[in-house]
Amino acid sequence: MSTTERPRILIVGGGYVGLYAAMRILKKMRYGEATVTVVDPRSYMTYLPFLPEAAGGNVAPRNLVAPLRSALKNAEVLTGHVTEVDHARKVATIAPLAGDTYELPFDYLVVATGSVSRTFPIPGLAEHGIGMKTVEEAISLRNHVMAQLDKAESTADPEIRRKALTFVIIGGGFAGVETIAEVEDMARDAAKIYKTVSRDDMRFILVEAANRILPEMGPDLGLWTKQKLEERNIEIYIETSMDSCVDGHVVLKNGIEADASTIVWTAGVKPNPVVSSFGLPLGPRGHVDTAPTLQVQGFDYVWAAGDNAQVPDLAVGEGAWCPPNAQHAVRQAIVLGDNVISGMRGFPQAEYKHKNLGAVAGLGLHKGVAILFGKYKLKGRPAWWFHRLYHGSRVPTMNRKIRVFTDWTLAMFLKRETVGLSQMEKPFGAFQEVTPVVVPKPAAPVDGGKADQADKALASK
Repeated sequence: MSTTERPRILIVGGGYVGLYAAMRILKKMRYGEATVTVVDPRSYMTYLPFLPEAAGGNVAPRNLVAPLRSALKNAEVLTGHVTEVDHARKVATIAPLAGDTYELPFDYLVVATGSVSRTFPIPGLAEHGIGMKTVEEAISLRNHVMAQLDKAESTADPEIRRKALTFVIIGGGFAGVETIAEVEDMARDAAKIYKTVSRDDMRFILVEAANRILPEMGPDLGLWTKQKLEERNIEIYIETSMDSCVDGHVVLKNGIEADASTIVWTAGVKPNPVVSSFGLPLGPRGHVDTAPTLQVQGFDYVWAAGDNAQVPDLAVGEGAWCPPNAQHAVRQAIVLGDNVISGMRGFPQAEYKHKNLGAVAGLGLHKGVAILFGKYKLKGRPAWWFHRLYHGSRVPTMNRKIRVFTDWTLAMFLKRETVGLSQMEKPFGAFQEVTPVVVPKPAAPVDGGKADQADKALASK
């Protein structure tokens, strides 16, 4: 913890909004005008749209994260949690990774905690489900899928093989569709190096509660995507949900049952529940209630944006809210950063208004779908190229941009790496297996055992 006599701008969260708002504030701020402090339990920002490609092995893990300390060299970066905010005293309670909690004073507050997976009390989900909200989950999914192919290759038991080669993804939005498409594409490539495992042995199932997948793309492109995935032998069940997955036995509401070793949950997100302890007004779904200026309702020194905020969508009209996606988060962060500077200097606040530019989705190598400005529709390879160009340009820091495009360029001439590092789940297992466990001997009595002998003598009487 550091102390400063300058005004402190405390940014809670180092994701899209936290990182980009901090960068904007540091760029606009005069030297010594304020101290910018960013608090996040991770020391890096994750570019979430790349998670499916990371699971499919098309983006290296290190290239979809941006270290906060490197990107924000003129800011304080604290690795930990903000557990509580006292507005009367303008102090936040910080729980660091190690050591005792402490209070940190602030003058201006930015709430950018983002979102977490929206889950339900489904039997077996906590034990067997895999999320897709962090880079660790994406890489773990890739290693897990490759381990299942290894398992199927090493056994002749039909039940074990069937369960190992069955993959179920819950959620038909961008995350779910891109994840199943990328993983299926990777598994199809990987099957070429196995002698007894082929794509025909695998079963991929996508489950969506709504009446179509990729609703943001509109009904036409959603239907086209469904048809293309089904042509790849991916089973898609809409207007249904998962009732249970105890011991990996998946039971869907429509009566379909399957034993699966891989169950991925991508059925939506919800605001990080920590915002409920920040003493701020919340909307009906737990989002921080903000004005079009991104100021929290009733607070002139607090701003919020991104997935944890309920931001009016002025481009759509009254009663509409900005959807929780990267496109809005990045643009909101710019307006938020400018407004923090304006608020600090006593200038008027600007309203956030941004028309949706469209949406893009990757469906594996050289396959994609996109809609631009609400009317231009792209399919197949052109959409895939646009998907890569757009997201490659949006990755934070020039360092990461160069690395991502370099990897993609090399991939045009080299084959995809189809290897999984399943032992990364237990990295110390091999060392612990060969290291003997030493049981410490009892410490010798300091008085030579005379006290014990006296106790025994008294007990015998």
